[in-house]
Amino acid sequence: MIERERLRADVAALCSEFPDEYWRELDQRRGYPEEFVDALTKAGFLSALIPTEFGGLGLGIGDASVILEEINRSGGHSGACHAQMYTMAALLRHGSDEQKRAYLPGLAGGSLRLQAFSITEQTAGSDTTRIETEAVRNGDGWTITGEKSWTSRIDQSDLALVLARTSPRNDGRGRADGLTLFLVDLREVRAKQPEALIVEPVRTMFNFATNRVSYRGMRVPADAVIGDVGKGFRYVLDGWNAERVLLAAEAIGDGYWFISRATAYANEVERFGAKLAVNQGVQFPIARAYTKIRAADLMRFDAAERFDRGEACGVEANMAKLLASDASWEAANVALDTHGGYGFVDTYDVERKFRETRLYGVAPVNSNLVLSYVGTKALGMPKSY
Repeated sequence: MIERERLRADVAALCSEFPDEYWRELDQRRGYPEEFVDALTKAGFLSALIPTEFGGLGLGIGDASVILEEINRSGGHSGACHAQMYTMAALLRHGSDEQKRAYLPGLAGGSLRLQAFSITEQTAGSDTTRIETEAVRNGDGWTITGEKSWTSRIDQSDLALVLARTSPRNDGRGRADGLTLFLVDLREVRAKQPEALIVEPVRTMFNFATNRVSYRGMRVPADAVIGDVGKGFRYVLDGWNAERVLLAAEAIGDGYWFISRATAYANEVERFGAKLAVNQGVQFPIARAYTKIRAADLMRFDAAERFDRGEACGVEANMAKLLASDASWEAANVALDTHGGYGFVDTYDVERKFRETRLYGVAPVNSNLVLSYVGTKALGMPKSY
């Protein structure tokens, strides 16, 4: 078991080789950080959750979250690679032994990438049980047809997890039944049926390699199914809880970055004959935002520990994500206010991180949906969605 502080230091040392200028230039041209992701992979950090028997680090979700936190805390953007961690939950907990042997060593060693989680559809949004992408049995395999939105990093992936409907809605099953999770080998698809996979890049307000994807009769073998047919939504939930913990850590990393930059600027710059930090109107908002980041940090580790123990952690994972996204957004605004007009200048990097951290209030789950979930699951109030 790698000691957590040593892990932090090692990740921070790697990130120091990719300074603000690196991320700023990529942001301006919306480029994918191939060099950074390669360095993380070679260092073994993206194999954090893969068991040691397959060449990974064999760490828990708490340790994995530290890796992503440190990337963002250094001024980087872990959205370029985080999916290779949160997709692991579905594969590790529900994948077959054959799937694990076939893919985990390559993922751990860096010869394979699993960065694409193809779930969301425009007509369903957050109501995943209403997706329409369909998988139909075809001989000894399946044919997948449908449209997905927000399928990120598929061009940078060798494998993808795709959720599709294998039985109609309203056929007497529960809302969560009838969906199947597939582990798709994109290398095979690109080589043998390129017409079946259409990828359309989507430009967003910050540098994020996301796409609209069309599956046009994409054929996959029977052994692409994760777990049991029709139970895929439940497997996705495992990935979602991991995702919420990991993205909470990213938001926390952003929050610490904003606090660090705001504090340094306030301590350095003089206005009206005194350092900015002397003014309570500057100092107190920074201190308040820092306090909220620290509180979210504690909730993140509570959720992570429950996840690693195999306990129910949906409430805690969602609360961690909510607290972290709120705290990072407050810290972002405090940093911008502290820098004044210079906060809008790209060379200070505040505006770049400001745009990046806004994501966490919306994805992977909207804050209002988190409140609905907590109200229902933790407090026993009526279901509102």
